Amino acid sequence: MELPRNAFKHAIKAGKTQIGLWSILSSHVTVEIIAGSGFDWIVLDTEHAPNELPMVYSQLQAAKAGGSAHPVCRVPWNDMVVLKRFLDIGVQSFLIPMIETEEDARAAVAHTRYPPKGVRGFSAAPRASGFGRIKDYAKRCDEEICVLLQVETRKGLDNLEKIAAVEGVDGVFIGPGDLSAALGHLGDPKHPEMLKVIDETIARIKACGKPAGILTPD
Repeated sequence: MELPRNAFKHAIKAGKTQIGLWSILSSHVTVEIIAGSGFDWIVLDTEHAPNELPMVYSQLQAAKAGGSAHPVCRVPWNDMVVLKRFLDIGVQSFLIPMIETEEDARAAVAHTRYPPKGVRGFSAAPRASGFGRIKDYAKRCDEEICVLLQVETRKGLDNLEKIAAVEGVDGVFIGPGDLSAALGHLGDPKHPEMLKVIDETIARIKACGKPAGILTPD
């Protein structure tokens, strides 16, 4: 059995725009439907949705059955134990919220890597390894794990270049809702000042050689 290829990770690394859809209904049925509706990726949200590990497990199965959209899990926090559990059930791509410093970024990457590169706990035969059928999983899984970091505070903006420069960070995602609140425009991410900050931040991320992402209803 072969290690599944993360088409989303390789696409953003190649500079290809990827259009995704947020999934907050916490349902494997809706994930199966939207997985085949033409999007490149789907965010399975566990930060601001009533979505838990067993439910995400079912949603990963549904995404695989439903179509080609790649599932990206937004975890509730940059937490080693949380990330370990999602890694073991087969999540390959992560959106990690509230990253503010270089140290936060290094920790996020380390949480997704086995020692000596990181601190991920080892399990002999999780779903991620095809229940042990992918014999070289532990040695090769880094190749297909994608780490996207959300910058959504003033402190995060101040440390943006240092965050983006951390090895293992595959992209930086702007969280416009929390960022607008942090900059004094709660509930108004389209305020002229916010639009200016967002444009500047996208340019800064790209200048670091990393893909930039953002959530937008437009």
